[in-house]
Amino acid sequence: MLKYMRGEMYRLLHKKSMYIFFASLAVGYFIIIYIRSGGFTAESVVNDAINLFFYLPMLAGGFLFAAIYTDDLNAKNLISLVGFGLSKTKIVLSKLLLMTLSSTIFFGLMPLFHCAIFSMFGWTVTADAWTIIYAVSIQYLLTAIAFSVLSGIVVYGLQRTTFAVVLYILLTFGIVSGLLTTGLNTFAPGLTKYLMSSISGRIMTGIISGGALTAPIIEYIVYVAAASGLSALAFYKKEMEF
Repeated sequence: MLKYMRGEMYRLLHKKSMYIFFASLAVGYFIIIYIRSGGFTAESVVNDAINLFFYLPMLAGGFLFAAIYTDDLNAKNLISLVGFGLSKTKIVLSKLLLMTLSSTIFFGLMPLFHCAIFSMFGWTVTADAWTIIYAVSIQYLLTAIAFSVLSGIVVYGLQRTTFAVVLYILLTFGIVSGLLTTGLNTFAPGLTKYLMSSISGRIMTGIISGGALTAPIIEYIVYVAAASGLSALAFYKKEMEF
């Protein structure tokens, strides 16, 4: 499993399209900030971070999800991995760990990049602003990881990359969450707090306010563990189709 993960990390780090994609996002964001810099206020550094991080699970997370979860299907490597003795459970767990590691690095660096741009235009980032920005970054990091694992059920259950990527995008844009919230508010409003949008939001709020984090963190772990278990189950139930 560790050998497989090292190989996958090596492949990801040598993926030229990843660097081109992320560099394009960085340049595009810098241009947007430059155009808007004349109208900045003291609240802009936080407000712009919130707006930026809302799109990152779909943009950056979507690229990482496709690279980590669907490239093996497109390249028809999974059947070889299983044939050489790597269990399907270990494959699912490896994908989760790779997505967690790569996403954590990205979302850990983005607040630094965002605040560096604002500093270039003469704006000082306060300690409170840093706390909020990193709390928001953690919120969307958690959603990117959780939704990738949930979309992984489609990857391994249907073995159709297009369906999985579409589901991931719908999840990160909040479309699925919005539909579920509407339905639950009608029939079981008490369950809305267990949606990922609510769980990650409560973790963010707890970080900012210093409130209790135990309950939402446990809920998050249960959510990811359950989605991983369903991914493994779907993988075992599905015949390899290539």
